Amino acid sequence: MIHIKVPATTANMGPGFDCIGMALKLYNNLWVEENDEDLIIINKNPNVTIPTSRNNLIYRSIFRFYKELGIKKRIPGLKLTQSDDIPLTRGLGSSAACIVSGLLAANIISGVNMPREELCTLAAKIEEHPDNSTPALVGGVVIGAYSGGKLEYIKLKTDKLKELKFAAMIPDFPLPTKQAREVLPKQITMTDAVYNISRSALMTAALLQGDFSKLNIAMDDRLHQNYRMNLIPGMEQIFSKARKFGAKGVFLSGAGPTVIAIYQDGGFPDSMRQALKSLPNKWECLEIEPDYEGAKVEIT
Repeated sequence: MIHIKVPATTANMGPGFDCIGMALKLYNNLWVEENDEDLIIINKNPNVTIPTSRNNLIYRSIFRFYKELGIKKRIPGLKLTQSDDIPLTRGLGSSAACIVSGLLAANIISGVNMPREELCTLAAKIEEHPDNSTPALVGGVVIGAYSGGKLEYIKLKTDKLKELKFAAMIPDFPLPTKQAREVLPKQITMTDAVYNISRSALMTAALLQGDFSKLNIAMDDRLHQNYRMNLIPGMEQIFSKARKFGAKGVFLSGAGPTVIAIYQDGGFPDSMRQALKSLPNKWECLEIEPDYEGAKVEIT
């Protein structure tokens, strides 16, 4: 049996639209067994609805692996057992976790044993951007650029990151990525481009140097957050309250609607929970740690 454990991710980290993401200690688990049947998919989490046919994203990712690598042999009959704790359509990388799970499973089933660095490239190609799939595979904060059919990425290696704490404000309503993408402009101004480039560089330097006083400025964005604010009731108030309660930085996680705050004061989560009660929708404030190792595979 193969057991695969994949972390959640927060993408579009601050100004790092489609290029900077971080893995989080919230997981999807997958167990894979070969069997005589064609395909069996079991859902261990009754609170989550998943497809139990070939339309299942994990199975589609296994199929894609075989197709991309030109593997001629047939995919064997499989029993896939899923236990998904990453909330769906909340901007926490649930789709990327399924893609990564499928690719890792296919890598073993096929006998290809592709290096993880190459799996990162394939995952980014399937997802069309690297800021969810890459940290899901390697953990930590990752900066990636996909170009010319190859992914180049760097995982930030610094103990300074461990001085930070993270809170995820997760609402009870979804925001499909497709809908969140549709509100973005096709073109941006030079001013906005420079705004995000400068802050991406400043954020990276601040995280590496441990100068967290720069994060509130460094994590500002003009490429997607303002455009998506109208789709997320309460987002503006959460940003304002988080800063009031001492957040070092605050940003929309992925396409939303989850909002992530970075803090050091231990009283921050309780203050935010009180503030969230005044919003029209139900919001959860989840204290969450970065995952620095990425997806794990165990074969028994």
